[in-house]
Amino acid sequence: MEKIDFQCDYLEGCHPVILQVLQDSNLEQTAGYGNDPYCVRAAMRIREACACEAAEVHFLVGGTQTNLLAISALLRPYQGVLCAEEGHIATHETGAIEATGHKVLTLPDTDGRITAAQVEAYCRAHWESTVQEHTVQPGMVYLSQPTECGTLYTRAELAAMHIVCQKYGLPLYVDGARLGYALATPENDVTLANLAELADLFYIGGTKCGAMFGEALVIANPVYQKDFRYMIKQRGALLAKGRLLGIQFDTLFAENRYVDICRQAVAQAAALREAFRGAGIPLFGQSPTNQVFPILTKAQAQALSEKYVYSIWGAAADGRTIVRFCTSWATRLEDIEALCRDIAAL
Repeated sequence: MEKIDFQCDYLEGCHPVILQVLQDSNLEQTAGYGNDPYCVRAAMRIREACACEAAEVHFLVGGTQTNLLAISALLRPYQGVLCAEEGHIATHETGAIEATGHKVLTLPDTDGRITAAQVEAYCRAHWESTVQEHTVQPGMVYLSQPTECGTLYTRAELAAMHIVCQKYGLPLYVDGARLGYALATPENDVTLANLAELADLFYIGGTKCGAMFGEALVIANPVYQKDFRYMIKQRGALLAKGRLLGIQFDTLFAENRYVDICRQAVAQAAALREAFRGAGIPLFGQSPTNQVFPILTKAQAQALSEKYVYSIWGAAADGRTIVRFCTSWATRLEDIEALCRDIAAL
């Protein structure tokens, strides 16, 4: 029997509407490198959604590529980027940032989040040091919305981080690989317009939110827009057939599709959390989004692994295992119902 896979949120291809538009436009001839009508219209839709006419929008293929570009473009050679210990750039990008010559400066996190007070303390310690030039200068702050643990920053938390970043001249960058699920979560109070106002740049994830592949980097602060396409090309990221990205984001941002298709995943994850709680199984962290982290005994993990695929997240202090179940825009209702029944039977 083929197992039902909850390992991640990029198991399927793309939303059917995207596939249809790709097919319908297949033999059209358009300009390359993002200069086609689809990219132009997609960028316009994103600027409107962000309520930021001055924003520059660049379409890229993947999240690591986008992070590498954004961070290396903005930092001076002697600067590093502050992020949570759980941050994607610190744990799941094979040292991509370090390979560009920049150190990732990690801060202890709570459920994947860091605070403005932590950034303030780190920067103050650096600038008050008598040997500051002997250490890596903090030059940027990296956050994820949602975080690697599925948690969310509030508008107030982002506003506080914005103030500290302004104080120390640090660009604030937000990784939005799963941003669609954050925007679709009832507990969320951060809009795209808020991100454009409080962050200097951020990206809107497509790969995990209904696209075949692709991320949209939004550079809201004009200070950081100059010559960015040169950086994209130099890093090998300027896609010749850029319309393949433009079509996807044009489709996702038509009729509020980007957020709407992610609502299902958030509701399904909530159902899984309720099922685990109902079975007396504790959860790790406070994720309200599409990632669920039950803490399982060996027997429970073995029982579920017979029919389902999930990710191992880590070991709990009592010897049990923290695992991750991830829903997506394409997760089937019948698979959720089957999993809930099997959880209840544990």
